[in-house]
Amino acid sequence: MINELYQKAFELDQKDELAPFREEFVNEPHTIYLDGNSLGKLPKKTIEQTNNLVANQWGKGLIRSWNDHWIDLPQKTAAKIAEIVGAQPDEIFVGDSTSLNLYKLAFAALHLNQQKKKIISDNLNFPTDLYILQGLIHQQFKDHSLSIIESQNGITVSEKQFEETIDNHTALVVLSHVVFKSAFMYDMAQINALAHQKDALVIWDLSHSVGAVPINLNESEADMAVGCTYKYLNGGPGAPAFLYVRRDLQKQLQSPVWAWFSHQAPFDFSLDYQPKDSIQRFAVGTPSVLSLAAIEAGLDITIETGIDRLRAKSQQQTEFLIELIQQLLVPIGFSIASPLDVNQRGSHISIRHPEGYRISQAMIKPNDGSKIIIPDFRPPDNIRLGIAPLYNTFTELVDSVERIWKIVTEEQFKSYSNERTVVT
Repeated sequence: MINELYQKAFELDQKDELAPFREEFVNEPHTIYLDGNSLGKLPKKTIEQTNNLVANQWGKGLIRSWNDHWIDLPQKTAAKIAEIVGAQPDEIFVGDSTSLNLYKLAFAALHLNQQKKKIISDNLNFPTDLYILQGLIHQQFKDHSLSIIESQNGITVSEKQFEETIDNHTALVVLSHVVFKSAFMYDMAQINALAHQKDALVIWDLSHSVGAVPINLNESEADMAVGCTYKYLNGGPGAPAFLYVRRDLQKQLQSPVWAWFSHQAPFDFSLDYQPKDSIQRFAVGTPSVLSLAAIEAGLDITIETGIDRLRAKSQQQTEFLIELIQQLLVPIGFSIASPLDVNQRGSHISIRHPEGYRISQAMIKPNDGSKIIIPDFRPPDNIRLGIAPLYNTFTELVDSVERIWKIVTEEQFKSYSNERTVVT
């Protein structure tokens, strides 16, 4: 059976029209990387571009490079992200972290909708997003409440649950477009429509979907969104995040942080704050030039490839991976913790096993000379296998599942500690 699976993978790799893009990235030999949903690989052009920025723009140009190269860098980057997420360039701000951007937008939405006191999210959302909402309630909006919709299976949430929960008291709905554990993907347009029927606003966290699935913020009538650039967009560790605000909402929303770069004329150094009338009213401090510059190559590759082609390969690969899991891993105690419907999931597959942590450690740190396979682990027992269509091959998927099968059937995981590393 395994030989037949390898033959199928080989044939799929031979037909893969995105295969040449793999060479755009730094690829470590003897390593299979299935964690692009946490941190994308390094584009080779990023090395060239950042070296030029450091050696020439900073080293030689010094502060003159602000006018020559840097002051418009956030807007140029925003325009490229806008193309990927189906928005207008003047609806995207690039800077700060995802959490800070969510805080800014959630504050602005609750301040605008002060007469309504209900916030809605779900228990599949990324915990930090819930922390942000809890903090806002504790610190500024003490008469508000947070309603958490509970998934019935730990994988998905039904539209009916939102129909029953969103009401005339709802000010804000905050959800991950693709949830971080199971990869369940919401129908953005449907949720937006449900919220708008009750005059509620919606903020989407795009961190696990941007660069992996088509996102049409304008077409779906999205209000606001946040997202990171270091996962499928390959912007590098800690790369600046972005936020989206629909154009007609921008002047209605007030950022909680009044700061230098959101001022109408920052270099007039006026002592009185006057916010910009644009998306830049959500800026805070000096742009992180080194990190911003490192995003460009990954965005360019994504745009050149085209999100529809990326999605098509992603769906083909996740379907193939599920086939492998069902044939080889389910019979030895694994279960699939992602939607089986290809249209309801993003680009990673979660599998569960009571020994998930030690199995993942055996994959990452083999003691028998096997290939290094890098997934990630999410408690209590989830191994996430993240597929980045730009650089993952079908053969790598067979290699990875066969390796997991051996780790379990040969009980190799028993030689690894259950003591958790800081980053899993």
